Formats: sequence, C-alpha cells, structure tokens
Amino acid sequence: VQLQASGGGLVQAGSSLRLSCAASGRTFSTYVMGWFRQAPGEEREFVGVITWSGGVTYYADNAKGRFTISKDNAKNTVYLQMNSLKPEDTAVYSCAAALRPGIRTSTRAYDYWGQGTLVTVSS
Repeated sequence: VQLQASGGGLVQAGSSLRLSCAASGRTFSTYVMGWFRQAPGEEREFVGVITWSGGVTYYADNAKGRFTISKDNAKNTVYLQMNSLKPEDTAVYSCAAALRPGIRTSTRAYDYWGQGTLVTVSS
C-alpha cells in the first residue's frame, strides 16, 4: 500500500483545511486508515481513524468536534477535514494504513505510512 498525503499549508487560527490521503496498491486489504500528527519536539500523536469498508470513525480528544474523517472508496482517498484550527494544531500530519481489523490508535498498529504534510496555524 502506498500513501500520499497532501493539502497542508499555512492558515490563520479559526480557518479550515482539508487534507487528503490517496492510497494505491493493495488497498482492498486495508482495514483502517488513520491520521496522526507530530508537532515540533513532540511525539507523534493519534488524531483519528476510519475503517475502510464500513466508514466507522473514531477521534482523539484533540480532534473531537472539530475534525472529520471521511473517505471516497472510488478514489481510494481518505480526507481529514479540520475546522476551527488553533495554533496548537500546527504539526506534520501523516496518514497510515493498518492491515488488521479494529479501531487502531497506536502508531505501532499501522503497517504503512505516507509522507507527512505540514499544517501551520498562525495566531
């Protein structure tokens, strides 16, 4: 599975941004797609996840109510819609794919990673 994340950029606080993660390769075997982020000097943290087939989502507290994950099976693409962005949302956002079923929040549970896309939120 190859993953390509895009859509990052510089935005002002309160703005919205949509990230995309295009998957290719053996996507039929992918069970869940996750979004993670890593701020400068911090560890990578879980943002949210969506199951590939049923579209079930689960979010970390840092994303609940502001971020929404969706997917387009026809395009093999997963999206992360981010609203009401805050300066503390500044990070490199990465998508990942897990081949085992179940909601996965740990980085260790994911088998494939895309390169990150930088989101910078100015105050």
